[in-house]
Order: sequence, then structure tokens, then C-alpha cells
Amino acid sequence: MNKKENKIKMIGEGDIKKVLFQLGIPVIIGMLVTSLYNVVDAMFVGGLGTSQMAAVSITYPIGQLIIGLGLTFGSGSASYISRLLGEKNNKQADCTASTALFTSIIVGLITIALTMCFLDKVLTFLGATQTILPYAKEFAIIYIPGSILNVINVTMNNISASEGATKISMTSMLMGAGLNVILEPIFIYTFQWGIKGSAIATVIAQGVTTLLYVWYILSGKSNLHISIKHFSINKIIYVQILKIGIPTLLFQLLSSASMGLTNTASSHYGDSAVAAMGVVARVLALGSYVIFGYAKGFQPVAGFSFGARNYKRLREAIVVSLKWSTVFCAVTEIIFFIFSRQIIGLFSKDASVIAIGSNALKANSITFILFGFQYIYTTLFLALGKAFKGTILSIARQGIFFIPVILILPSILGLNGIIFTQPIVDVMTTILTLIFAVKIQRKIKYSSQESNSKIIQG
Repeated sequence: MNKKENKIKMIGEGDIKKVLFQLGIPVIIGMLVTSLYNVVDAMFVGGLGTSQMAAVSITYPIGQLIIGLGLTFGSGSASYISRLLGEKNNKQADCTASTALFTSIIVGLITIALTMCFLDKVLTFLGATQTILPYAKEFAIIYIPGSILNVINVTMNNISASEGATKISMTSMLMGAGLNVILEPIFIYTFQWGIKGSAIATVIAQGVTTLLYVWYILSGKSNLHISIKHFSINKIIYVQILKIGIPTLLFQLLSSASMGLTNTASSHYGDSAVAAMGVVARVLALGSYVIFGYAKGFQPVAGFSFGARNYKRLREAIVVSLKWSTVFCAVTEIIFFIFSRQIIGLFSKDASVIAIGSNALKANSITFILFGFQYIYTTLFLALGKAFKGTILSIARQGIFFIPVILILPSILGLNGIIFTQPIVDVMTTILTLIFAVKIQRKIKYSSQESNSKIIQG
């Protein structure tokens, strides 16, 4: 049995804890590296001044939106590919992977072109003040066009995860991040390129990651054969990709909108408030991306088990994932709460930024323990092809609940209304997730009993 067959056998038959660990850890590292790009930007740019750091925060939602295009086609195809591999339909899996990758590139280029045409208006809408706008524009002119590399990287990250090939994601992302950390201080301070140097360093680092994914595609190490000749404008493929990908896109769109609304609300309290809330978003992303990464490892196991009608294995994967994710979120919550001031101090020496950021990080960390529960079930619904409920859960936290609260609460509580928006939203999202979770668990249990009955009768 070759390595490719071993990989598929591991997903379908290996010890569930070992499989989840082996698939999850590399993707977690990869996702942390993605988050690290934003953290490194903020830390090095923070040395230039509060307005410059705020400028990076303003541009952040645009980058997240563009990344969302990669996630749309990447996560949408990954769910379908995992089920196809479980059904041993490799030809359709090849077509799906190829179609997802090349479509994401085309859509990404169109989106970037439109964004650049209206850049000033977009940045102003996202909360750029007169003092922030020049720096935000200087950063965005380089960063946004270079984001097409991130579209490719995120799409390939999901596609490779769908077949259990998580090590390539970890390796490529680590190499890119390592290069970014080296280049950032050189370009910003040694070459004295300022905020522009940060953008250049990020784009070069992302380019290295892309090259490694290209090597992976061409090397033949994948179970999937990605090629332009497998690209197909196929209704079935696009329906399967988009019914899972659209919830992910909506999540990214609403995440970008929520960050934009937060920046706009914060701008009424000065550049320090914008910078502080931007730093808090990046710090929380470090914790969130661990859960995102783990869920990418959980997704192929859930999808493969469901496709193979192995409901016992599916239930075991859910239980283990809920335990592990909740323990991690609890530990992260404690660390963020206790060391909030020291963590914010790594990004800025501005007393106002530290004071606002510390309070915001404490408030947001209180409900972080709930995040693992929320996202494991969101991933489960999408992995099983349950598009409607997956969509609702995907957009609840950053859209359905967040947008009304961020529009109303600051007018009542002022700056504290901005700080406490996310904790309130987390409680609301958890209640909704619990309602959906009870129903899906009953269905899985019933399917398992029905499957066992057929085996006994057979």
C-alpha cells in the first residue's frame, strides 16, 4: 500500500484521536502562521506610531474579505472532496479541486481590481480618519494586489486538508511566516521604507508559500490531480462548492463588515481606540485560528465518515473535538485575561492604546471558552453538506447578532458598548448553536441505529 492509500485509510480507519491530532496539528500551525502575519505587521508597524498601526487595522478587513474568496472555493470544495474520497469517486474529486482553484484565482483578480478602483472610498468607509488614510493607502496599494497569492494559498490549504495532506500546509506556511518575520524589520527600519516595507515583506512571504503549493501540485504527491485540463464549468461541482462555500464567504464578508463597523465606531474615540481594537482583533485571532485549524482536520474525518456511513466514527470524532477545543479555549481565556495588559503592551507603548486594549481583551476573553463549541458544530454541518444550518451558524456570530449589537450598544454605553459587543454576541450564538446541536445529534444517532439494523438484517 503506497503513501496515498495509507492517507485515505488513516482517515477512514485510524484511531480517531490519533487521526484528529495528526490532521489537526499541522493545519493549526498553518493557521497560526496566517494569523502571525497580521500580528507581526501590527508589532513592527506599531513602532512607527499609533496612526500607522491603526492604518494596518483599517486595511485588515479588506485582506480578510479577499482571503474569504479563497475560503469560499477552498472550504466548499474540501467538504465535497472529502465525501467523494469516502465514496472512492477520485475522478470527480480531481475535477472539483481543479475547478475550485482556478475559479478562486479568477474571482480574486476581479475583486482586487474593483477594490483598487475605489480604494479611497473603501478605506474611508472602513473607518480611516484624515490622519490614518495616507498610511492606510500606502500600505493597501501593495498589500491588496498581493492578496491574490493569499487566495491561492488559502484555497490550496483547504484542498490539501480535504485529503489529509496537512503537512504541506504547515511547511509552506511556516516558511512564508519565517521569511516575513525576517523581512519586516529590515524593510521597515533598515531600508526605512516604513509601512510600505511591511506590505512588501508580507507579499514576498506569501509568494514563497504559493511556490511551495505549486511544487506540491506538480510533484504528484497528492491523491488529487489538479490541472487546467480538469477544470470544468460543471453545475453539480459548483452547486456542491457554493452550498458550503457561500456560508464561508458570508462569514468572511460579515467578519470584514463587523471589523469595519468596529473601526468606524472606535474612530469617534480617536486613533488610539482604532489601534487598540485592531490589536485586540489580532490577539483573539491567534486563539480563534487554532480552532479554525483544528476544525480543518476534523472536517475531512467528519465528511469521510458520513460519506462512508460510519456514524459511530462520526459521533466519536464530534465528542473528542468538543472536548479538545473547549479545553484549549478555556486555557486561552485565562491567559488573555490575566496577561491582557502585557500582551497589548507588546504592540504599543501608547498609554491610551494599552488601557483601551487591555479592557477590551479582558472583556472578549470572558466568553472565549464558548468558541470551540460554536465552531466545531459549524464545521460539522458544513462537512455533512447541511448548507442551510451551516450558513446560519457561520453568519450568526459576526453578522446576524453582531451587526445589530454594534450599531445599538455604543450609543448606549459609549466605548464600553464597543468593548462588550463580542461577549454579548458569543452568548447569543452559543444558545443558537445548542439548539441546532441537539437536533443534528439526534439525526446522527437515528442514522447509526438504522445502519446497524440493516447490517443485522443483512
